[in-house]
Amino acid sequence: MRVLYFAWVRERAGCAAEDVAPGAGVTTVSDLADFLAQLSPGHAAAFADRTRLRVAVNQEQAGFDSPVAANDEVAFFPPMTGG
Repeated sequence: MRVLYFAWVRERAGCAAEDVAPGAGVTTVSDLADFLAQLSPGHAAAFADRTRLRVAVNQEQAGFDSPVAANDEVAFFPPMTGG
């Protein structure tokens, strides 16, 4: 699974992207966020307040209850503002 991080999420996680193999128990974005939060203190900080995160699965906006699979691309980013 390819995971992408943008803006302050990238800064906290310490990388812009990484390939992970979270295992069969990870079936939703929420499960994936739980898995990623355990990778490092920076990852834990990035996922500490999920109300401040948005997610896309395979370049489609998704929610934390959305399903994920081994070959998916999942992106985490802060809410966008327009203007």
